[in-house]
Amino acid sequence: MAEIVTRLTGDPQLESRLNGIYSVCSAHPWVVEASIRQALDDCSPLLVESTSNQVDQYGGYTGMRPADFVRFVGGIADKVGFPRQRLLLGGDHLGPNAWRHLPAEEAMARADALIEAYAAAGFKKIHLDTSMSCADDPPRLADEVVAERAARLCAVAESATERAGLRERPVYIVGTEVPVPGGASEELVAVEVTRPQAALETVAVHSVAWQKRGLDAAWERVVGLVVQPGVEFDHTKVMDYDSSSVSELSRVLNDLPGMVFEAHSTDYQKPEALSAMVRDGFAILKVGPGATFALREALFALADIEDQLLAPDARSNIRAVVERVMLEKPNNWAKYYHGSEQEKRLLRTFSYSDRVRYYWADAEVAEATKKLVGNLERVDIRENLISQYLPNQYRQLRCGLIDDSPMSLIFSKVREVIGAYAAACRT
Repeated sequence: MAEIVTRLTGDPQLESRLNGIYSVCSAHPWVVEASIRQALDDCSPLLVESTSNQVDQYGGYTGMRPADFVRFVGGIADKVGFPRQRLLLGGDHLGPNAWRHLPAEEAMARADALIEAYAAAGFKKIHLDTSMSCADDPPRLADEVVAERAARLCAVAESATERAGLRERPVYIVGTEVPVPGGASEELVAVEVTRPQAALETVAVHSVAWQKRGLDAAWERVVGLVVQPGVEFDHTKVMDYDSSSVSELSRVLNDLPGMVFEAHSTDYQKPEALSAMVRDGFAILKVGPGATFALREALFALADIEDQLLAPDARSNIRAVVERVMLEKPNNWAKYYHGSEQEKRLLRTFSYSDRVRYYWADAEVAEATKKLVGNLERVDIRENLISQYLPNQYRQLRCGLIDDSPMSLIFSKVREVIGAYAAACRT
């Protein structure tokens, strides 16, 4: 499994220390910075991925195109002093997902442009996700169709990399049993683990599709297969990893030299479960909403501290601002959160799917966030208040590991999540 680290980083010396690699799927600058700080302290590489919804050829919901995302993450790395050669960028769920309401050929044409932009920008790892049906497709696509579309996108990426004059070609992730990005929208009852035979068949049909397009050299750089290890989360609960349920699936890797499993929706798993997943062959662990969930917890805890220290007319009122903006602009949550008004109110803030993450870049929310941090930078945050609202950060403060500045507290809270992944990937 350690070979995956070398194939991604090009540094064989890292194999002695790492059995896997975690992937931070976020475009929030503070999540990215916290992750970079974690990797800097660990002397490890860092894989940061943008999704096809966040970053695309039109700007995505972040307003960034792939080349913009490269500059964005690279700029944070430079500020922190993190070596660029240890920074890896990936594209997650790249395919027709954003345009699946269109006829397949039109959606795939847009996916071609998406992949071309990512590859030309120098993204090292590309997850080819063509598993979704488009407007004129049957409800479930045959594996052969998924594979052929993925091979088509791989060909686009290879050509774009060559035209851009890039020395390194990307590595690829494939698979047909791909979890829904961002967690399940409906209440989960059970999650079925991928059948071993299904995993082998998926690799076989993709291999044939690559061969038909003359992509044999690119197939050698298919390093991972997305499978379902039985982990997922919905709005209010987490399906925990059970190592015993994947023993047969893990043995499939014996027949797939050079490949590992990539695990999506691992957010909120226990630290010991993340370690077990790496041992069982899930050497690429993806985390997304779990990191921004921790960010929201930090900001709202700081808002509670602000309430204790500042007069009402001086406060940021960030909780109220976030709630008002989400109600005024419901597109990012309304079709996902159901139930009574009370239930929807709770979900807007506390859902594991963390759809509040789409609102941190909103001008009013960003201004309230800036005011919150500014307010707390100008006052003395007493450690007994930190104990009340951020107890883990209180312990770190007392041990001299962090200071009492609001940004130090925020980074520490996010690193609680990232640090568990980092520990799981170390031997």
